Amino acid sequence: MADQTQPWAERTVEVPPQPGVGIPPQPGGELPPQGEPFRRGVASVGRPRAPRTESFPTVEHEPSGTGWPGASQEPRRPLSWHVEQLRIGGEYSAAAALFAFVCWGIWALSGGGNLTGPFLTFLMSLLVAAGLFGLSRLLGRVVLERQLGRIRRSAKGAHAATAVFLVGLGIAYLQQTAWVISVWNWLTGF
Repeated sequence: MADQTQPWAERTVEVPPQPGVGIPPQPGGELPPQGEPFRRGVASVGRPRAPRTESFPTVEHEPSGTGWPGASQEPRRPLSWHVEQLRIGGEYSAAAALFAFVCWGIWALSGGGNLTGPFLTFLMSLLVAAGLFGLSRLLGRVVLERQLGRIRRSAKGAHAATAVFLVGLGIAYLQQTAWVISVWNWLTGF
């Protein structure tokens, strides 16, 4: 008898070996002919026959856009590629920043006195412009890439939004300068 210390042993019954054990019962109760080994799933037949099934052609896998979370469909691009995409359209922001700087300079010099306060004001304005650029890039990523499935090839939209802000900032500096407003009124005839 089996070792009764095992929990499964009480449910196990030993059976003495019997002739034909390991061979499943055949239809009609016959055993396979002696001399031929039994092979599961293979019938012994007199002559070979052609298969009754056709093989289907293989189909290429087309990605459906779903898959494991975090698995991207396209390979990751290097950091240099992303930096190059940020530079495309940078001339808009650079020209607007130069315009804002000149307008700030006119405003700061016309006020006279210490330039520390106006300089900090200009630096804060540039930080706001950089934040606007980052926000524009984030919105572009969420809306264009994730929602619409488009690929952004440049940062022209974000640079254009930043340029509009910087030009408006320069005009606001000029509007605070008294002699520029008086020249503008004289030119326009108001």
